[in-house]
Amino acid sequence: MRLINTKTYQLKDFLDESIPPYAVLSHTWGEDELVYKDLIKGPEAREAPGFAKIEGCCKVAQQFRLDWAWIDTICIDKSSSAELSEAINSMFAWYQGAQVCFAFLSDIQWTRVFQDSYRKDVLQALGRSRWFTRGWTLQELLAPSEVVFLDRTWTKIGTKEGFSDVLESLTSIRRVFLVFPKRVEDASVAERLSWASHRQTSRKEDMAYCLLGLLGINMPLLYGEGHRAFLRLQHEIIRSTYDHTLLAWG
Repeated sequence: MRLINTKTYQLKDFLDESIPPYAVLSHTWGEDELVYKDLIKGPEAREAPGFAKIEGCCKVAQQFRLDWAWIDTICIDKSSSAELSEAINSMFAWYQGAQVCFAFLSDIQWTRVFQDSYRKDVLQALGRSRWFTRGWTLQELLAPSEVVFLDRTWTKIGTKEGFSDVLESLTSIRRVFLVFPKRVEDASVAERLSWASHRQTSRKEDMAYCLLGLLGINMPLLYGEGHRAFLRLQHEIIRSTYDHTLLAWG
């Protein structure tokens, strides 16, 4: 697992048994994202527009006394298909193992609505964020034990537990699965798939790949296969589980 030092912005690889406490970032991609190949160029990376997101995450992690963080854009070398495949198949576990997940809502600005308003107003405010429409952020909401929501200025909006009633209405995910991540395994395959039914991914294949960890499935990635990725996922589910609710869900 590759992590970024939140003080020096240096990347370091860790073996499973030596992974230190870390934070993870959950976000939606923008046009000027800083990626692995940019960061390893050295100090010049700090001048790039996308570095602001890296810096913001690291500063918040330091407030939580965490020296390390995992950010998908810079901690995965996507030029390596083998590394990308391993990362996507491990991602649910990485989010699950984090001390805290920062859900960065880049299109939301903190207002008093989040502090002392009615539940309906909070629901409407959060519901405007693109974060709740993306496929990858589903596992990023469910896997970590602690999720802290941050607005575009990295100001804390609230937490997954504190917003659990609102999130249940917004995502159609039962509160028990939001508050107790380990209980997700108790949900049927059909129910877990239903949570993703109104979400989207930029690439067709990712609509299947983003569900691997949530369904406890490991399979190789074949970008270019399009919707066949979801068929492969269905076959893997049938092959590896006695839960046949998948058949009713379709």
